[in-house]
Amino acid sequence: MSNEGDLQLVESEFPRDSIRRMRARIKRWYQSNGRELPWRNTGDPYRVWVSEIMLQQTTVTAVVPYYRRFLARFPTIRSLAIADEAEVLRLWEGLGYYRRARHLHRAAQDCLSRLHGTLPSSVEKLQKLTGIGRYTAGAIASFGFDTRAPIVEANTLRLYSRLLDYRGDPRSCSGQKSLWHFAEKILPRKSVGEFNQALIDLGATVCTDSTPDCKHCPLKRDCRAFQNGTQNEIPRRAKREKVISVHEATFVVRKKGKVLLEQQPKNGWWAGLWDFPRLKIGGKMTKHVSCDRKLIADFATRTGIEIDTVEPLIRIRHSVTKYRITLHCYSADYSLGKLSRKTTLKWVGKKMLDELPLSTTGRKLANLIHNR
Repeated sequence: MSNEGDLQLVESEFPRDSIRRMRARIKRWYQSNGRELPWRNTGDPYRVWVSEIMLQQTTVTAVVPYYRRFLARFPTIRSLAIADEAEVLRLWEGLGYYRRARHLHRAAQDCLSRLHGTLPSSVEKLQKLTGIGRYTAGAIASFGFDTRAPIVEANTLRLYSRLLDYRGDPRSCSGQKSLWHFAEKILPRKSVGEFNQALIDLGATVCTDSTPDCKHCPLKRDCRAFQNGTQNEIPRRAKREKVISVHEATFVVRKKGKVLLEQQPKNGWWAGLWDFPRLKIGGKMTKHVSCDRKLIADFATRTGIEIDTVEPLIRIRHSVTKYRITLHCYSADYSLGKLSRKTTLKWVGKKMLDELPLSTTGRKLANLIHNR
């Protein structure tokens, strides 16, 4: 399908009778094959909202334990709204993309102050809340209120693209317009939330990314890509960003039973979280060698703290967006210096180290020094 006249082609290729048949087949398939997930059939839009925010760019398997812990501590919008941000981030720790947690917290506060602690049922009003886009609003509206709202996310984008044999870029303006139009057209009048869940499950378990199981797909007779043999080529792949390698050093500095932590800036990767102080280092380091004098001097310049007895601890590799970071971790003893009142650095003991929200690598280091 070309980008020109996309909406007209959607109408011509899938008339009402075809749409009705697809609805019936999807519903029958879902009755036997739908996934059992803890946020389904709750009747609570708040729980749907929490799950949808957690599921953004994160797998179902990873989300389930976080979802359960989060809801055990914050069972209502009010309980989340009145919580301290540090506690919210601590429960989110390890799930990544922490801006989601801060937006969720801020939106809960907005709901409490403006909407009597409830979520609106319309897509338009939901999108006015921080961190809720078009898909998330549609998911909350349809799953939580059974509002007739379409959804397009990773699984349904792939499913719709193949059904339509859409050969353009599904993430482009014209591609999005066509897919959202089709998503709305295919919706039934009743049990909309269940139907949308069926579409997601079909995309997640049958119409998969690399090896679609067309043989067992209930929609293969209507799928234009299957008929044309293009299911492995559609949807068009998104362009991958070039990977950038970065080397950093971090220091576990000890002083009288405490360690030095730094709160990350609001515009950083781990905004609001705490971490052991880091420094960027130039060049490639293929071995975990002893820390040089320049790095120690740079640490003193940035923190105001002089250190000695520096020893290598561990090397951690991790990724943030397009960056592949090699983190060279060192232990050190405090020697001289005093923290400024304006600094984001803080000496913390074991109890606070357990309570503060740390970056993923920060928590790994905290656990390492605790075990030692």
